Amino acid sequence: MSGTTTGPSGETGDGGVRPAVAAPEGPDEVRRRLEDVGYLVDEGLATACFLALRLHRPVFCEGDAGVGKTSLAGALARMLDAPLIRLQCYEGIDASQALYDWDFPRQLLHLRAAEAAGVTDVERLEAELYDRRFLVERPLLQALRTQPSVLLVDEVDRADDEFEAFLLELLSEYSVTVPELGTLRAAAPPVVVLTSNRTREVHDALKRRCLYHWFDHPTFARELAIVRSRLPAVTARLSEQVTALVQALRSEDLVKPPGVAETIDWAEALDALGATELDAELAVATLGSVLKYREDTERARSMDLSAILALRAAGA
Repeated sequence: MSGTTTGPSGETGDGGVRPAVAAPEGPDEVRRRLEDVGYLVDEGLATACFLALRLHRPVFCEGDAGVGKTSLAGALARMLDAPLIRLQCYEGIDASQALYDWDFPRQLLHLRAAEAAGVTDVERLEAELYDRRFLVERPLLQALRTQPSVLLVDEVDRADDEFEAFLLELLSEYSVTVPELGTLRAAAPPVVVLTSNRTREVHDALKRRCLYHWFDHPTFARELAIVRSRLPAVTARLSEQVTALVQALRSEDLVKPPGVAETIDWAEALDALGATELDAELAVATLGSVLKYREDTERARSMDLSAILALRAAGA
């Protein structure tokens, strides 16, 4: 059986290069192709994604947790049939953890083997030790060397100012200099999605480099469409009831209002229990699927969930 395998640099096993994916012709095509892979977008987000592909600009996605920011990167990867490379940001992350590092254990083994073989040429040994085969590619370098690819820089608001500055420089040139190897430049820039839950303000310099999109909680109709798209096996009535209750919960003063991800989790949990429709008793019993704080759970239990469900039934 013949075929090719794709490595981290985008090169294939037969020595060729993985072909680039044709960019969509306009925002409408982006919307249609994203919907084909199960991700529903509005006109604003479809336009931002199209411009990101056409202009090679990152998309900066900001909004509450669970509204679909991270899922956008996965949907773009499926749409483009490209690998998704994810960098999860956290406090204290630095370039060596995000970009590259050297495989010190392998370097040490190589050095010992060279010494055992009687190699005494110091310059040759040093050159061998810092050969590309000992380079450990972290997500950012992987994305630069993989064509095509989608790079997700998740929760960039958790990183510090120094990492933001480093990220800005890398996204401006799509290249990086490794002192021992020289400059490594992307043959074609990756599609980049940055997300922020707005735990702190990200600097304007980084935002200006990007196409910005604010992710708000969806309307009832759009959220229901998302649930139906993601969970087609769940009954239409159960999907409507779950979506209606989540929309009502968001109108309350909660510590952490549920996102679309929680709506999907709740509907999936109810379906796993064999439910085809929802009542107040079952809703209270499964609140742990949608609410993650004790205060929010207590607030939900004090609500007249039966009345909300009855109102939804009357409206239907």
